[in-house]
Amino acid sequence: MADTWLPSLITETPQQGFELALTLSRRGVKYTQPDPEVLHKLRPEYANSHEALTAASQVVAINFQTVAAANNYWRK
Repeated sequence: MADTWLPSLITETPQQGFELALTLSRRGVKYTQPDPEVLHKLRPEYANSHEALTAASQVVAINFQTVAAANNYWRK
C-alpha cells in the first residue's frame, strides 16, 4: 500500500482523535493481512472471542494514547 492516507496525527477534537485511532487500528490489520478473503474467513473466529475483542480494544486504546499525546491532549 503506497497511498498516503495519514498526513498528520493532529485532530481538532478528541472525538476525531478516537476515530483516527480506530482507523489506525483497522489499517494495521489490513497491512498485516492484506487478503480480504482471508480476513472475512477469519472474522467469525475473532468476532466471538472475548480475548480477541479485548486485544482489539487494547490496540485502539494504545493508538488513542498516541493520537492524544500528539495533540497535547487537546489542551489550549
